[in-house]
Amino acid sequence: MSIEKFFKLIKNLKLFWFYRELLINLAKREISARYKQSILGYAWVIINPLAQLAVLSFVFSTILKVPSLGVPYIVFLSVALLPWNLFQLSLTSSSGVLVQNSSLITKIYFPREILVYSTIIAKIIDFSFSLVILAILIAIFRVPIYWSILWVPIIFAVQIIFTLGISLFVSAFNLFYRDIQYLLTLFLLIWFYLTPIAYPIEAIPEKFQFLMSLNPMAVIINAYREVIIGGGSPNITSLFTGLMISLVIFTFSFLLFKKLERSFADYV
Repeated sequence: MSIEKFFKLIKNLKLFWFYRELLINLAKREISARYKQSILGYAWVIINPLAQLAVLSFVFSTILKVPSLGVPYIVFLSVALLPWNLFQLSLTSSSGVLVQNSSLITKIYFPREILVYSTIIAKIIDFSFSLVILAILIAIFRVPIYWSILWVPIIFAVQIIFTLGISLFVSAFNLFYRDIQYLLTLFLLIWFYLTPIAYPIEAIPEKFQFLMSLNPMAVIINAYREVIIGGGSPNITSLFTGLMISLVIFTFSFLLFKKLERSFADYV
């Protein structure tokens, strides 16, 4: 990245702080609008992952008998599935956020990436509520809590950087090519099964395990498991590699987003 592009990135990050109130209001609007006419409201944040956990647990622990690193399979699965849901829902929501806010884009000036950020903030809030499920499962099955859990904020930061990068990319291109949102659904389904969510990374043949280091979500999911239920530190080399890949993707996507931004009003 050139020095000029670096200073452009810093300048736009300052604009992000300047428009922080707009960001907060957009996030609040997204949260309130989503459950406005729902009878169960925010309960869906708990119901949806619970249903997923029940079905996947039955299939992979009862039928396929997948190993779960010495803890109940539903705990093993929830440690991976809840962060994955945050990633998946952030991407699917971000893909259509520019189209859905066409009136704002054509009438008001503000950094358009704020629309993407507000969507992800709303999903992070949903995620924080869904963590109640994990806390209850840990309490029910008396899974020990280790000091290694202090690594979680660092791992979460890597996940958010990676999520922001992919979200900026898909949101911009979906505005020009509406097929992106449909391809994304298919791509995420394939990505889910190529990431060790329903199975341990140890189940992957050793000759293919190096590929996991090139998949930031595999690195992130495995790191969550290592520190929450494994009681150890994450693989520092893999986590650092995941961070570097995430930063490169975020920087590339951000600069591309800003380059395409001038044309957004012509396509919404």
